[in-house]
Amino acid sequence: MPVLSVTELTISFSGPPVIENANLHIDRGERVCVLGRNGAGKSTLLKVISGDYAPNTGSITFPEGGGAAALPQEIPNSIDSSVQEIITLGFGAEGSELLKLHAGQEHAPIDPERQWKMEAAIEKTIKELQLDPRAAFNALSGGMKRRALLGKALVREPSVLILDEPTNHLDLESILWLENYLLGSKLTLLFVTHDRAFLKKLATRIVEVDLGKLNSFRCDYETYLTRKEEMLEIEARNQAAFEKKLSQEEAWLRKGIKARRTRNEGRVKALKKLRAERQSWRTRDGNASFSLQNSQTSGAKVITAKQVSASFDGRQVLRPFDAQIMRGDRIGVIGPNGSGKTTLLKLLLGKLPPTSGEVEHGTKLEIAYFDQMRAQLDDSKTVFDNVADGNETVTVGGKSKHVMSYLQDFLFTPERARASLKILSGGERNRLLLAKLFTQPANLLVLDEPTNDLDAETLELLEELIADFEGTLLLVSHDRDFLENTVTSLLAIDRAGNIVDHPGGYEDWFAKRQRTQVEQAKQASAASTSSRSTWKERKPKFSNRQRAELEALPQRIEQLDEEKESLIAQLADPATYQDESVSVAELKERLGAIEAESEKCYQRWEELETLKESLTDSES
Repeated sequence: MPVLSVTELTISFSGPPVIENANLHIDRGERVCVLGRNGAGKSTLLKVISGDYAPNTGSITFPEGGGAAALPQEIPNSIDSSVQEIITLGFGAEGSELLKLHAGQEHAPIDPERQWKMEAAIEKTIKELQLDPRAAFNALSGGMKRRALLGKALVREPSVLILDEPTNHLDLESILWLENYLLGSKLTLLFVTHDRAFLKKLATRIVEVDLGKLNSFRCDYETYLTRKEEMLEIEARNQAAFEKKLSQEEAWLRKGIKARRTRNEGRVKALKKLRAERQSWRTRDGNASFSLQNSQTSGAKVITAKQVSASFDGRQVLRPFDAQIMRGDRIGVIGPNGSGKTTLLKLLLGKLPPTSGEVEHGTKLEIAYFDQMRAQLDDSKTVFDNVADGNETVTVGGKSKHVMSYLQDFLFTPERARASLKILSGGERNRLLLAKLFTQPANLLVLDEPTNDLDAETLELLEELIADFEGTLLLVSHDRDFLENTVTSLLAIDRAGNIVDHPGGYEDWFAKRQRTQVEQAKQASAASTSSRSTWKERKPKFSNRQRAELEALPQRIEQLDEEKESLIAQLADPATYQDESVSVAELKERLGAIEAESEKCYQRWEELETLKESLTDSES
């Protein structure tokens, strides 16, 4: 029996229905990713299932009882509450009354047994998500705020957890935590994401929103891409055959007077039916099609930074660093939220004066800068005017092009091109900023979080564009696949503001980080073994069981890494996919479980090391 059933669902606002007569059934434990173009109706579908919108027709039921809970796409700007209060409000009106009870305020009566169950669920959720119940929500990092909101959604144990772009604005550490938590849980998920690495790890099934329909693919993402391509080829052949038949019948009807007098009335009726069918077709938007304008070649040295640092209000954000960026370099910038990634870009571009050191720019430098906050867009103007600045044409590749035609390359219809910027979705705003950016010739492309809200097809096109770009690239992104496919070296910033230059892509950096953590675990284990004589001199408070667990963790981490490498090699071998006795889905499931367990091992090791050090200090 499914935990969620969507039957004959139609959602319409104005114009053609966004979703029409759609059906969807989700079983317990499935992790279903909803895919589709920007504007196809993905978020609308999630909002209807979560109860935010009402459908025009159709039904949404939960056959096993319960309901859906949603993790909001945007993190609220200001909530004057503690983490525990946030999670308590996951119980809705009951939660509000429980908060009043604890605050000593007048409240509606609460059944004692119900109160005990709610408080137990709140405590369990806080512990499971490793949250501080007393922490103020406004003081948390973006990742911890998202975690607290996740707790609010989970506390009632929903039948289906709905996630709409859950990785937006999260740093890599927070994304990895969320990914591993969801992999290790038994939650039934319905989610939308532009993060392909997140999608590949989590999804056990793909549901595509296409032309108002829901198409289900019970497979992983890579298999879906293959099947989708095959479907489009078959569809194109069928449409071509239909168009040919329609053309032939139209030609027959246009024959001379004699032919019309003797024509077959049944054939005429059949032709009218063909015409009606053709008019009912819903057509897809074309693929996005855009290109960067390469300008004159810059000097060999693009940017040189010497002992540059940045401080604000007495707090050092970036510690002194040196950097030499050469023509043709493709550099990614990574680090936790708030570590100074955007500040680093602004220092290197000369938009922000350094607290110490100096930044030198090379010759003939022409910069195209994609601003994470989209400050280059004017909300008071239309889409058309944001690109054209009052002109009717733009110059692209040395040729004049009408703005309306240019915007169509970025999937803006004429109606949308005349619309106010205020009504655009996040993905449309990003596409518009790209459209504005690409009217400028450039030999240094600087992109600060360009992937948020873009659909998969536009992301892949942007990757191809960057690959063909002959200039220099500086990219800030938390999208692991995008980083891996576009950059050849990284500037990694830690929470203390230190910047480390790493040659290689994201996967190289991540593997190196894991090796370093394993080595640190080994050293810590060796240190604890060599200091046992010291323990004999004082009363031990760090238990033998905890010590044995700590010493065993490095070996377990090594075992997991070895199995992970073996699985990755197996999944990379084409023969795996030809062997019917091998379940690729099970291999991928095991790979996800290994990564989740590995992350838990690292976390447990840190917990035990911290505990051991604190007990040692208290004894000394």
